[in-house]
Amino acid sequence: MRRRALPTATAIAVLAGSAALSVAVPTAAVADSVHSLRVSTVADMAVDGVHKRIYLSAPQNNAVVVTDYAGTEVKRITGLAGVHGLALSPDSGRLYAAVTDTDTIAVIDTATNTKTASYELGGADAPEDLAVAGSALWFSYGANGDGDIGSLDPAQETPQAVLDQAGDHSFYGAPVIAASPDGTELAAGEHHSSGGVVAVYDLSGTTATQRVVKALDGNGYDQIAFTADGAQVVTASRYPYEHPAYSATDLSRVHTYPSGDYGAGVAVSSRGMVATGTWSWYHDDVQVYRPGGTKPIRTYEFGNTSTSTGGDTLLDGAMAWSPDGATIFAVSKSENGNVRLHAYTDPNRTIPTLTVNAPSTATRAKSLKVTGKLSSGVLPITAPVKLTVTKTDLASPNGKTLKTVTTAANGTYSFTDTPATGGKVTYKVSYAGDKERRPVSKSDAVEVSRSTTALTLNKNKAVYEYGADVTFTAHLGTTYKNRAVKIYADPYGSDKPKKLVRSGNVNSAGNISVRLDNLSRDVTLSAVYAGDARYKPRTVTNTVYTRARTSVALSGHYKTGTIGSNRYAYFHKKSKVYATESMNYYKGRQFRLDIQVYAAGAWRSGDSEYIPLGTAGKTKIDMGAVGVAGYKFRIRTAYINGSSGDNVNSTKYSTWKYFYSTN
Repeated sequence: MRRRALPTATAIAVLAGSAALSVAVPTAAVADSVHSLRVSTVADMAVDGVHKRIYLSAPQNNAVVVTDYAGTEVKRITGLAGVHGLALSPDSGRLYAAVTDTDTIAVIDTATNTKTASYELGGADAPEDLAVAGSALWFSYGANGDGDIGSLDPAQETPQAVLDQAGDHSFYGAPVIAASPDGTELAAGEHHSSGGVVAVYDLSGTTATQRVVKALDGNGYDQIAFTADGAQVVTASRYPYEHPAYSATDLSRVHTYPSGDYGAGVAVSSRGMVATGTWSWYHDDVQVYRPGGTKPIRTYEFGNTSTSTGGDTLLDGAMAWSPDGATIFAVSKSENGNVRLHAYTDPNRTIPTLTVNAPSTATRAKSLKVTGKLSSGVLPITAPVKLTVTKTDLASPNGKTLKTVTTAANGTYSFTDTPATGGKVTYKVSYAGDKERRPVSKSDAVEVSRSTTALTLNKNKAVYEYGADVTFTAHLGTTYKNRAVKIYADPYGSDKPKKLVRSGNVNSAGNISVRLDNLSRDVTLSAVYAGDARYKPRTVTNTVYTRARTSVALSGHYKTGTIGSNRYAYFHKKSKVYATESMNYYKGRQFRLDIQVYAAGAWRSGDSEYIPLGTAGKTKIDMGAVGVAGYKFRIRTAYINGSSGDNVNSTKYSTWKYFYSTN
């Protein structure tokens, strides 16, 4: 619920050289960061530019949490009951903390982050907000509706509090306060009531003289801040949905920063930039304006870390700039209590918009034209700027600088190129940024024509017996530079993956071969040419079929003999006939058993039956006894593609096996 006064040294720099500060081109920015804090809430923050530390008061945890600029906790100073307001000494050597529940101000050594002293406040109760102005430390205090301001001089051996300096307005509880950058003014605003009263005081040492007090448009202030020149006071309150700026002389409204939602924070940097913070579920949470601006040059959204629809929101007054004006820090809280510290590291430059428009297709070795525009809505492009064009293609996969182009005064540009390389060509246009605009890059790609080479793969749809060794040859036609071909084999069936079986350059005749040994399944072969700068990629695919391995053997017979041209197994009519099938196994596979009997001078078909194949590739079948003598029979087994439970092999029949029944 606070504001953070600029340290005196920085304030002097603002007054003496604000122009130089505002136009300096920033160095390379560190990435934005966000880090969760192990606290219930945060009441105030102070940023130590000397030690690169952030101090966060956590009243519900009775502690001041010390983090680095990324939000990583480095120390927790405990025993500070209900701690609220924080302020740094001008040299950042000491941190002052308003310990509300004990009516004291703690002094913390920032080199060791340990408490070294405690100031009594001469009867002032519930100190809440702090501000350093010159050599004096100012504080707001008051509970139960009786608010005021006081001061003390930390340089005294035993600092004595000077109380009751609010003048002729009695604040309802401790007000929020802020000191001007040069330390000669103090502003105080109602915080605990719905009133909008603000008072401005002239300061001399530890004495405040009321200059002006006025009821403004606010509805209880969460944070107030002087502008860098001390001429204006900017306020943040839940109403109106904007951040007004008032003259520090008479509190007349002189400007409005149209932030557009409940005001929850405001901070002004040493460079004069105004950061406004809003309590918003569905809109931007932090906006950055140039002094007197009406459109933000940057906006930031905290995101949503809860399960509710509304996003995380800014904690009241938990927003501050780094002393060098290069980074904004803000603390958010989610609906389920997640408290996070956000660091925005390049807020002083707007993000321009860059477009790149290349044709979708183009002819190789023919000129093409690329157009686009660099624009910046808040800070319009009004003079030519230089852009760098990088081209990435098959010949330069890591990209190479093509040329530098200069925009027209309105930001439009165009350039031509004659691509010697076909395929996807990407043109990346980059703007390096300046003191007011961040770098930005944009790309567009064009598909540049390439010729089609010949690519063949032999033995398509050929059928081979199980276990065959077969050589396949791919042939590549004319290309530019790339003569490599890859051959892949993808066996049928989900249990065997596609794999590369040959890779290399074709020979002088354009051929490359691979031998597949011991074929066991149907297989899809692919020859792949990746293409080059002038020829397209190509893939040709063949399917080669492999018959299943199947055989059947009879057992249980008492002898064998020849009848006609066939060899028969002899079975007694009362003996069981056994048949054992052997076939290459595949999960869920069945084989078909065909039975025929010789009658009336011809073989007559009986029933056919599909029988599951054992996991070892064998199945023994009990066919029972024939029961009568003098009959000829024959059996065979078959794998039928698509009917035997899979399509991994091509159809294959075993040879017939003959048997004869006797008494």
